[in-house]
Amino acid sequence: MLPPEPMAAAGLRGRRVLITRSADRARTLAALLRSKGAIPLVLPLIDFEQATDQASLDSALDTLANGGYEWLVVSSTTTLRVLIGKAAERGTTASQLVPAGTKVATVGLSSRRALEAAGLPVDLCPTGEQSAEGLLEVWDSPNARIFLPQADIASPRLREGLATKGASVDAVTAYHTVEYPAHDSRRLTAELPAAVGLSGDGLPPQLTAEAVKARLGAGALDAIVVASPSAVRRIAQALLPLGACRLVAIGRPTAAEAARVGLPVAATANEPTPAGIATALETIFANEGNPQ
Repeated sequence: MLPPEPMAAAGLRGRRVLITRSADRARTLAALLRSKGAIPLVLPLIDFEQATDQASLDSALDTLANGGYEWLVVSSTTTLRVLIGKAAERGTTASQLVPAGTKVATVGLSSRRALEAAGLPVDLCPTGEQSAEGLLEVWDSPNARIFLPQADIASPRLREGLATKGASVDAVTAYHTVEYPAHDSRRLTAELPAAVGLSGDGLPPQLTAEAVKARLGAGALDAIVVASPSAVRRIAQALLPLGACRLVAIGRPTAAEAARVGLPVAATANEPTPAGIATALETIFANEGNPQ
């Protein structure tokens, strides 16, 4: 194996990078950044709770299990956590919830890896832009009946785009996005399967919002990695001003939300994966000296 290029390695050495996820969800990215000499820290901003309307979700899952949908579209790994949890309630597995004749689509490589690790082969996933828009660009199944479980705050762009292509879309709220921490009785507890890019050893230090603001004020953070539009909104509400700290977006929808709320984005990952985020960080710092 070739050693990393000196410029890339130097670019992250000593850089203090805040990941706006819980420590368990951030561990893989943190491990990669640590291997490149960075100092990863975490601040969880959002969490996830079970959907209030479980009846609608259960009804759609019954239809899915009975072969009533031609496609299951999974737009996030959190949705997969819901499917795993609901399958466990039924004494089965996520893969057994989906009949052999139902195809599975997703929006990016991270969710594809997780789905396949859970025993759900993916029939359609964009290889270019990994987002709802990317999936819509490659969608070619007019008049299909689709089950689309998603977050309560999900953008309507995927549902509307599929409908525009002639599909009949059952969009059902699978979970609620809330400020961290979720209520103990409603928190999603199902774990994703071990998969490349979705697991890792060692939990990074977890900070409070007050500690992060103090570090920002002292110029003691070099970059913040933000992984969703909802996390962007929480940063705008709770952490400003960012000072000289750079904002790195996991993908174009997150970058667009940052622009909407007036937060400059220093770099956007080409792929919403730990490697893609690390590369985006390297592009920022490659031509700067290392911090003392």
